Amino acid sequence: MDVPTILAAANTVSGNVGTIGFGLSAIGAGVGIGLVVGKTIEGVARQPELAGRLQVLMYIGIAFTEALAFIGIATYFFMP
Repeated sequence: MDVPTILAAANTVSGNVGTIGFGLSAIGAGVGIGLVVGKTIEGVARQPELAGRLQVLMYIGIAFTEALAFIGIATYFFMP
């Protein structure tokens, strides 16, 4: 398959498939944030003196995870 054929096939995807992509991006972000927060809690439990640093890193991780979810949401709205 050549690139124009693949792009033409991608442009025909719409409707329910876009909704599934939106749902998958929301699930992925939820799992990612859960892992980030869980590991931060484990780190604070092991070394309480690093709580401040770990909290800052946790918020950065949450921001990056949410950015990926927003990209997934944006692709849902831009699909034809």
